[in-house]
Amino acid sequence: MEDLQLNELWKQYDRKLEEARIINLQSWALNLQNFEFLQTQKAKSKLNSLTIYKIILVVLGIIWVAFLAYLIYYSITWPKLFFVISGGAIAIITSIAIIVYIKQVWLIRQINNLDSVVDAQEKIARLQSSTMYVARILFLQAPFYCSWFLTADMIKDHTAGFLLIILPVFLFFTWTSLWLYRNINTRNMEKKWFKILFSSREWVYVTRAMSFLNEIDDFKKNL
Repeated sequence: MEDLQLNELWKQYDRKLEEARIINLQSWALNLQNFEFLQTQKAKSKLNSLTIYKIILVVLGIIWVAFLAYLIYYSITWPKLFFVISGGAIAIITSIAIIVYIKQVWLIRQINNLDSVVDAQEKIARLQSSTMYVARILFLQAPFYCSWFLTADMIKDHTAGFLLIILPVFLFFTWTSLWLYRNINTRNMEKKWFKILFSSREWVYVTRAMSFLNEIDDFKKNL
C-alpha cells in the first residue's frame, strides 16, 4: 500500500515537472517571439529611413550626371579634351553608383517583406557589402576632379604650377583612390581610418540594423 502511494507521489511529481517544463518552453518561445518582432521592427525602421536617404542620392546623382552630360556635349573640342575626359569619367562612375543605389533600395524593400531573421541578416550583410562597394567606386572619381581644368599647353610647357602643384595633387589623389579601392573591405572594418570614412548615416544605419538582428542570437543564448 505504501509502495503504491509512493509511486503515485512520484508520478504526480513527474507530471508537475513536465508541466513546469512545458510552461517554461512556452514562456521562452513567447519571449523569443516578442523579442524577435521588436528587434526586427527596429531594424526595418532604420532601413526605411535609409531608403529615403538613398532615393534622394539617386535623384541628386541623376541631376548631376545630366548636368555633366550637358557640359560635355558642348565642350567636345581639342582645348577642352581633359574636361571632356574627366567629366565623362565622373559621369560614368556616378552612373554606376546610381545603379547600385537603386539595387540597394530594391534589396531594402525585400528585407522589409521578410519574416525570417536569418534571411534578413543575410540580405543586410549583402547591403553592407554593397555599401562598401559603392564607396570604393565613388572614391575612384577623386583624381578626375583634379584634372578637368588641365590643357595640353599646361603639360607641354611644364609650367611651375603644373609641376609643383597640379601634378603632385593629381598623383596623390590617384594613389589614395586606388589604395582605398583595394582596402575598403570587411577585413579593415575595425580600423580607425575605416570608421572615420564610414561614419555617415548610410553606413551607420546598416550596421545598426544588423546589430539589432544579431542581438536576437545573443538573446537566444542567454535564455
